Amino acid sequence: MKILKMILKNAFRHKLRTLLTIFGISIAVIAFGLLRTVVSAWYAGVEASAADRLITRNAVSFIMPLNLSYRDKIANVNGVELVSYANWFGGVYIDKNQFFARMGIDAETYFDVYPELGVSDQELADFKKERNACIIGEDIAIRYNLEIGDIMPMEGDIYPGQWEFVVRGIYKPKNTSVDATQMLFHWDYLNQRIEQNSPNRANDVGWYIVKIENPEDAGMVSERVDALFENSAASTKTETERAFQQGFVSASGAILTAMNVMSFLIIGIIMLVLGNTMIMAARERTREYAVFKALGFSGKHLAGIIMGESLFISLLGGALGMAIVLPLISGFEAFMPKGWFPVFQMEPVTTIMALSAVFLIGLIAALFPIRQAMSTKIIDGFRFVG
Repeated sequence: MKILKMILKNAFRHKLRTLLTIFGISIAVIAFGLLRTVVSAWYAGVEASAADRLITRNAVSFIMPLNLSYRDKIANVNGVELVSYANWFGGVYIDKNQFFARMGIDAETYFDVYPELGVSDQELADFKKERNACIIGEDIAIRYNLEIGDIMPMEGDIYPGQWEFVVRGIYKPKNTSVDATQMLFHWDYLNQRIEQNSPNRANDVGWYIVKIENPEDAGMVSERVDALFENSAASTKTETERAFQQGFVSASGAILTAMNVMSFLIIGIIMLVLGNTMIMAARERTREYAVFKALGFSGKHLAGIIMGESLFISLLGGALGMAIVLPLISGFEAFMPKGWFPVFQMEPVTTIMALSAVFLIGLIAALFPIRQAMSTKIIDGFRFVG
């Protein structure tokens, strides 16, 4: 009990220095948590990918379409269980700052290949009955205060004109890694308008989603699908959904790598801040340690006092940082446009890494002062002037 009391008194002997150290550690933990959360959010689509889903797109570019006639050919490939398709719509809802995914889909199959989008049977049935109906994610419904039956007017950009969609369903993600910020409507409704206004763009889809019977056959099935259209006007590239999502992330690879490196450099900054504080404290207390030794305190006692002080400061700073970063991330999630980062949450692994780093740094920062205190002879300690 006396040792604990001594640790607390030593920690706050120089209140300003200790408070600045705690503040510095907490700032570093906040920065680490934010950077790691942004990186995790960027990879959310990759982590949500299913092993039994393939994506077939135009081999030239994702933005180039594929003809609807490809669907039946893909469906007949050995190893394919189900084929669906989707088309990026774009458009402007309210204003250009309100970004979220808006896609035309095959209403009959899309929710079968994406079972993680939880929508009730009744809502799905109502959606299928109405040509201009749509289903939205619960985050979109909450953000814009939308309910079943509400109208969502859109101004087209990729597909010009005024569009109106009726909300007939609100899906709820079945796990936290699933995007709850999408708006999904009938591709047929989109295609019908295209046939009237731009017949040359009709009957094209953006990409196909291919559900396969055995995830282990993904490579083989991909080759079979692409072989079908090898000599077509629009050849295809088929890959796993994970690889498809990874392709988008790779476009920002340099930025993500830099953020990853920065997040771990911050750990080094924490160590330097705390290490400097502990070395200064040990230097100031050289004569005190000599007195302790003269009174019969063992090396273990001195090590415990120094280690306890270092861990106390380090963990206090880490706890303060975590107490700030969690609501800070929640605030970012609430105010940023949902389409930027559909899943923006601090992962448990980030919390564990931050707290583990803080604990280890508390231990490491105490090693040099402990060595100095234990190696200094009593007579040299009394002679020390600092």
